[in-house]
Amino acid sequence: MPALVNYSGDDDFYSGGSFYTNSADLGRLCSISSQVDVYCPPRKRARISAPFLFGETEFEQNKQPSINVLPDECLFEIFKRLPGGKERSSCACVSKHWLMLLISIRKGEYESSKVVKENTDSVADDTERISSEEDDGYLTRCLEGKKATDMRLAAIAIGTSGHGGLGKLSIRGSSSSCRVTDFGLSAIARGCPALKALSLWNVPGVGDEGLSEIAKECHLLEKLDLCQCPSVSNKGLIAIAENCPNLTSLSIESCPNIGNEGLQAIGKLCPKLQSISIKDCVLVGDHGVSSLLSSASSVLSKVKLQGLDITDFSLAVIGHYGKSVTNLMLSGLQNVSEKGFWVMGNAQGLQKLVSLVITSCWGVTDVSLEAMGKGCVNLKQMCLRRCCFVSDDGLVAFAKSAGSLECLQLEECNRVTQSGIIGVLSNCGLKSLTVAKCMGIKDISLEAPLSSPCNSLKSLSVRNCPGFGSASLAMVGKLCPQLQHVDLSGLYGITDAGLLPLLKSCEAGLVKVNLSGCLNLTDEVVLALSRLHGGTLELLNLDGCRRITDASLVAIADNCVFLSDLDVSRCAITDSGVAALSHAEQLNLLVLSFSGCSRLSNKSMPFLKKLGKTLVGLNLQHCNLISSRTMELLVESLWRCDIFF
Repeated sequence: MPALVNYSGDDDFYSGGSFYTNSADLGRLCSISSQVDVYCPPRKRARISAPFLFGETEFEQNKQPSINVLPDECLFEIFKRLPGGKERSSCACVSKHWLMLLISIRKGEYESSKVVKENTDSVADDTERISSEEDDGYLTRCLEGKKATDMRLAAIAIGTSGHGGLGKLSIRGSSSSCRVTDFGLSAIARGCPALKALSLWNVPGVGDEGLSEIAKECHLLEKLDLCQCPSVSNKGLIAIAENCPNLTSLSIESCPNIGNEGLQAIGKLCPKLQSISIKDCVLVGDHGVSSLLSSASSVLSKVKLQGLDITDFSLAVIGHYGKSVTNLMLSGLQNVSEKGFWVMGNAQGLQKLVSLVITSCWGVTDVSLEAMGKGCVNLKQMCLRRCCFVSDDGLVAFAKSAGSLECLQLEECNRVTQSGIIGVLSNCGLKSLTVAKCMGIKDISLEAPLSSPCNSLKSLSVRNCPGFGSASLAMVGKLCPQLQHVDLSGLYGITDAGLLPLLKSCEAGLVKVNLSGCLNLTDEVVLALSRLHGGTLELLNLDGCRRITDASLVAIADNCVFLSDLDVSRCAITDSGVAALSHAEQLNLLVLSFSGCSRLSNKSMPFLKKLGKTLVGLNLQHCNLISSRTMELLVESLWRCDIFF
């Protein structure tokens, strides 16, 4: 006992357990005197956070109050003094209560933010400014379906601050499962002031209050996408306009409570707006659309208007004030007449327009189409879909007047015939022509001599036009000798006799050829194609050409040295054809499809392994003679290749 009193020697003289195993002895020792220094080895030092009461035979510790009993005001002040995002994230993980307190603190209320601001203000004249690394907005987050909840948004608001800051947020919910409300969006607003892009799809729980919080806190917002947000009205959009002057892109779709008033505020207060897309918004009319373009500071370059109740007036405004517009898309404008499109073209304001897409607009006629061709002098890309009043005369007149036109796409324009296609090719310097589902085209041999060839056309796509047959194809082949890309998918009427002249007339060498669904083609076409263009061919699609056999694969293996993508799905291919393909010395295929080749069996296994040395994609779906065990072995062997079976 004396050795323990006032001991001043080496602290390491004892490393064992307690000196006294009996709590009564310990109690007598501690009651000797309150003035005695009692030695406790540092290795066994107990951390005492509350006073101890020692009895004769036992002692007990007073219960320490939990920190949760602290008033929210105290916790608020503590959290405000946390030095960084990592510490805040750690605290947010403690409980929902702490998480709720943390998201109630705005970014500028943290003491660390105030210090940064004071330091920045003190060096206002210097070239280098102190900036917070947490506010750069590098991170992107996307919540979909059931994962989209207010709690997740709150956690994102706290968690991203220590890892570069949230720059882009996308929420894609559903009417039944989305649990995002104004509360969650407000949490993002308070915790992520560097937010630059926000996308809200099908989130009925978010309204003007949440969007107003975003506007109030996220002044750097540049892109806003609202789709199926019935609770958002003009009030929310006006708040964005008043507080987000850097807004460059706005997309609104199926928002029934957004109308002209909100768009007028955007047009007046967002001078940097470059892209606007409005679709299926019943309250949007001429006044809203015109205000976006008539602003003196308008720099709008991309405009999309779909399914709106606008009239000729809006198109007249676009034609007159759209001096910066380069891309224009108009769809489903049932109340716009021929006069509206005619005025838009003749207003001479769309001098910078490069791309024009018009879908299901009854006002597009031969007269208005020609006017647009004359007024849009720099137009390079034109797409007409379901424009039922456009005929051959209007199409040829447009081609003649649009001197800069390079790409023309026609879909479901049923008044356009073979004469219109030949007329377009003969009267402009097109580089690409696409014709799809135009039922007015009939396979007729023209007696009149063909015009001079269109040497500029490099890409020809004629898809699902049942009237486009061998005669039409032969004429196109004579007119377009410099073709490199040919897509004739779905033309079940063409035969070898119609396609062979086109293959022979292509002087530049074909690079991509799509013949899927051409049921009447045989090996003769593939033999000619590989012989004439094997040195340039990179992609060949023969899906559904049921008369193609192993002979075609032999020709491909012998001649196509640059082929990287081959699709022979639903062809009459056997194991012998796969073997021939695998023996090609110079062939380096990347993508290969045998889907639906019912004659392939397990015998193809070694040949597929050999081909798989260069493959990144292999499709063996519906090859029923190949066993599941063989498929498993193939997957193990070709682990670098994506195999579909």
